[in-house]
Amino acid sequence: MEPLADGGAWREAREAMVEQQLRGRGIRDGRVLQAFRDVPRHLFVPSDRLAEAYEDHPLDIGRGQTISQPFMVALMTEVLSLRGGERVLEVGTGSGYQAAILAKLCATVYTVERLAELSERAQALLGRMGLGNVRFRVGDGTLGWPEEAPFDRIIVTAGGPDVPASLKAQLAEGGRLVMPVGDRYGQDLVALERHGESFKQESHGGCVFVRLIGKEGWPE
Repeated sequence: MEPLADGGAWREAREAMVEQQLRGRGIRDGRVLQAFRDVPRHLFVPSDRLAEAYEDHPLDIGRGQTISQPFMVALMTEVLSLRGGERVLEVGTGSGYQAAILAKLCATVYTVERLAELSERAQALLGRMGLGNVRFRVGDGTLGWPEEAPFDRIIVTAGGPDVPASLKAQLAEGGRLVMPVGDRYGQDLVALERHGESFKQESHGGCVFVRLIGKEGWPE
C-alpha cells in the first residue's frame, strides 16, 4: 500500500479499527466514529511503521513522542462532548492526528507543541489534507494560548502531575477539559467541567502518556 494513498485496503483497515477497537470497546458517539473513518491514520505514522498504523497500540513518532492508541484518542475525544461549534485548545500537537480528528468535529482547533519539528510536520500534513480550521503554535503548552482564550474545550495529550492552573483559567464557563493526571509511569484520565470558579471532576480510567513538559508540568 502506498503511504500517501487511501485506497480500499486502507479503508478496510480503518473500518475494522472503528468497529473492533472503538465501537467494540464502548465508543458510541456517531460523529466521533465517523471522524475516525474519515481521517487516514496511516498518514500520521512513520513510514517504517505503516503496517501497524491501525493496530491497537501507540506508535513512536520520534523525539520521544508517540501517536496514541486509537481507542485512547477516541475516548478522549468522546469525553469532550463536542457538538460542532466549539473552539478547542489542544496541548501537544505531536503527529497531528488528534488535531485532525478534532478539526472534523468542532469549529476551530488551537494546537500548541513545544517541539517545532513536530508542529511544522503536522501543519504541512493537515494543510495537504485541506483542514483549514486548525491554528498552530510552538511553545509551552502548559501555559495554554492566553491570547485566544477562553476555550470551550481543552484536551491535553500528555500526562502531568496536575491540571495546569493556566489551562483551568482559560476554560470557558461550562467548558470541559480532558487530561491524563498522575506520575511519570501511569495516569488517570480526568475530565473537568467548569462552573464559575469550581470544577466538577470525573475519572475515565487509567492510561499511560508521555510526560507533559513545561512550566506547569514536568521539568525537561
